[in-house]
Amino acid sequence: MIQIRSQEDIFKLEKTPLAAHNLPENTFDMLQQGVAIAPEAPALHWFLQAKGKAYTQKESYSFREMLGHIRQTANFFHSLGVEKDDVVSFILPNMPETHWTIWGAECVGIVNPINPLLEASQIVDILRAAGTKVLVTLAPFPKTDLWDKVESLREEVPSLEKVVRVHLADHLKGMTKLLVKLMSRKKIRDIEGQEVIDFNKGRSSFPKDLLIFDRTIKGDDIASYFHTGGTTGQPKLAAHTHSNEVFDAWAMMLHLGDGEGRGKNFFCALPLFHVNGVFVTGLGPWSIGATVTLGPPQGYRTVGLLANFWRIVEHYKLTFFSAVPTVYGKLLDVPVGKADISSLEYAICGAAPLPVEVFKNFEKKSGVRLLEGYGCTEGTCASSINPPLGERKVGSIGMRFPYQEMKIAILGPDGSFEREAQSDEIGAVILRGPNVFKGYKESFHNEHIWVDSADGKGLWYNTGDLGRQDQDGYFWLTGRKKEVIIRGGHNIDPRMIEEPMHKHPAVALVAAVASPDPKVGEVPVIFVQLKAGHHATGEELYHFAEKHIPERAALPQAIHILEEMPLTPIGKVHKVPLYLGEIERIFVREILKIPVVEKVKVQATSDRKFGTLAEVGVVFKEGTNEKTAEKEVRHLLGQYAVKSRLGIENT
Repeated sequence: MIQIRSQEDIFKLEKTPLAAHNLPENTFDMLQQGVAIAPEAPALHWFLQAKGKAYTQKESYSFREMLGHIRQTANFFHSLGVEKDDVVSFILPNMPETHWTIWGAECVGIVNPINPLLEASQIVDILRAAGTKVLVTLAPFPKTDLWDKVESLREEVPSLEKVVRVHLADHLKGMTKLLVKLMSRKKIRDIEGQEVIDFNKGRSSFPKDLLIFDRTIKGDDIASYFHTGGTTGQPKLAAHTHSNEVFDAWAMMLHLGDGEGRGKNFFCALPLFHVNGVFVTGLGPWSIGATVTLGPPQGYRTVGLLANFWRIVEHYKLTFFSAVPTVYGKLLDVPVGKADISSLEYAICGAAPLPVEVFKNFEKKSGVRLLEGYGCTEGTCASSINPPLGERKVGSIGMRFPYQEMKIAILGPDGSFEREAQSDEIGAVILRGPNVFKGYKESFHNEHIWVDSADGKGLWYNTGDLGRQDQDGYFWLTGRKKEVIIRGGHNIDPRMIEEPMHKHPAVALVAAVASPDPKVGEVPVIFVQLKAGHHATGEELYHFAEKHIPERAALPQAIHILEEMPLTPIGKVHKVPLYLGEIERIFVREILKIPVVEKVKVQATSDRKFGTLAEVGVVFKEGTNEKTAEKEVRHLLGQYAVKSRLGIENT
């Protein structure tokens, strides 16, 4: 039995060559491996709604049934002309058909998940970059706009030959199903060379017990293109091979226990266009025979889901779930009450730093062990995690996966490798191993992302993150060199905000930076320098942003107009002082809301150990109980992911 408790266990395991573990060649074989463990055991539960007790009304599929749906979907896609190098894109909420699409598409060709919340212009750019042949999306349904988006863009993707519509109404019953379908009927435009097909009707004539085509899926074959940022017109599509996905799913399950999944139930409410939902609560658990309970179409945003969360844990006897810091913060306001959650072994937090205060309060109130981890789409999904069977260090992203190298490197000004960092020395987080992708689909995105350590064992991927590694092998993130703004686990490229704002006739310079937020970790704000002789108000600039920034999550939460933008010695916009100043502004504003605070001073600096450190000095009003007041200030600061140090000054 393999159990990872420490760095020494990883070293010991790596003495056995990876090939000796006989991992499956591809994701379809990995799914079949899981099915063979217990074919009639439940593989997937799914519920449509979460209000009241609606979460108890589920659809269930055994492993045998799930594999049948995947085979049938692969056969269906093959009949639409999809071959090894063809792309099936999907824009779908969380539902069983989403999984059938993912794994069916990987079996016959390449899958490309797309965020349904993106604007139509962004979706067009992704479809074009992917070279999409078949698009699977949601048919018209009340209170959804997916079909309207797709209708508006169908003519703008030259490679698109088939549009396949999934009816959410197929999961309703009786007259409700009929009425919803009648209410949702919309005329489909005829576009030459493009056919619109019903998903469930279209695949119903194909067999579930065998594949009707011959394909030998090799480990180096491309399995998926996951969108991971990029500005409008230049989306980054990370190309995963089958062996990338198989290894990462295997390594994650290895770290989470002993590889035994029977009787365990993983909850998924993260979106299935994101790597976490697909691999951590999808392929991984299925590969070891565990059950996956899939939350409603809108995931954690579903009305009633968080309010009923602990009752859902009790009802399905969940053993594991994964979420972003925002969710854990909201769950602090949901009492466990009388719900029996003893089945819950642990929960994972990733995608963004988790404030220490939230970590401690969540564990204290729920009794559930939290595991912080780290990953990136370029590393397939996960790369490190705190060991559930070993020491968990609060604030750390844990230890690296076995067989995947992860180092802290000191890089030169041009990004070249100079040396490996010493213990607790901050440097660039770099990755190398079987889960690390070979590059983005568009070659121009691959410039300057690789690091050569000259050890003759291959190139390293530069994640753009900054961090340190302690003497026990645990990694700690200290910042992000690549300046991505992480809002509730969602990555926002600053250029997505800056480029549209530069089109405003009065704007000379613009910089988008992260502003600390207690609910979603970070939100975007912008700093603007106007052209000489031009005038514009913050309100005017915001209305311009609403019209031109293609993603709602990227809309700036504040606009600061500067007389002069700070610049580096070579003339580039210097974002560090803007970011540090924004931390100071937010902390001062929020601390002054505490009635007993007389004065507050905050100085945010770049720190060798923590990356960013906010030194906070507070003066309380005369007669204040300082102990109680200090506790209130510390509680407020603990809600932010920014490391802070509090000092109490005398009046």
